[in-house]
Amino acid sequence: MTHDRASHPAYAPSHRLVWLFGAGASQETHDALVASGAQVLIQDLEDFTPPALRPQARSMAPALFRAARAAGSMVCVRINALDQDGLIDLQAVMPHRPDVIAYPKAERALDMAALAEHITRLEQQHGVAVGHTEILPVCETALGVVEVRALAAATPRVRAALLGTEDLATDLQAERGVDGVELDHARRRFLLECRAARIEPVDAPYTFGCRGRGGRGALFASVGLPNQESGEPRHGESGPGRIGPCCGRCGVGARDRAML
Repeated sequence: MTHDRASHPAYAPSHRLVWLFGAGASQETHDALVASGAQVLIQDLEDFTPPALRPQARSMAPALFRAARAAGSMVCVRINALDQDGLIDLQAVMPHRPDVIAYPKAERALDMAALAEHITRLEQQHGVAVGHTEILPVCETALGVVEVRALAAATPRVRAALLGTEDLATDLQAERGVDGVELDHARRRFLLECRAARIEPVDAPYTFGCRGRGGRGALFASVGLPNQESGEPRHGESGPGRIGPCCGRCGVGARDRAML
């Protein structure tokens, strides 16, 4: 049987305002993801799932995907690198038609092309329309940020890219601060590269609470990053499902707040 995007709510990239990560093997987290109202739910088989729990996480994917779609959300899976557990991850989740595959520490166009080939093979094997599955490069190193256009050019499956600020700060040997100024140039460069590549930029989670008007909302407005990725919902100060303003001053939504 062949599936197409008409069978589920595929938001256009520019309308995917909230991308929400969650631990791969936690039922509590999965329930919170589904209840969150985020446009894209991301089952994380990489950083949020220890290697010993990855088989369990893979077995939980079908139920999570069904619940997410019933709630009107798209489904994304962050796999591990191809030279680690990435192929095992793909083989486990592709029969269940994820909308997006997120690839960690994306730096090389060759990796995007190789991933696209594996996805095409598995789409054909499982009766999924070829081209259904998008690739989301997670740009969390200096090289990943400056190579966004090359990553996007490697395959038409790339329609958006995500900026991973914490690993990026480590790669830059930058000290993290509440105002995020140490990553200001990287965010602007990321936005520029994404727009030049005609793909949608997705900003990364903020790891500090709201600080009023001088905080991250002003940075978002000045940089121009419209879409936001958030961390595991059970760690959010506001609790799952609340994506309204976090205070009366800055207007930053809960999706823009510290959730890791």
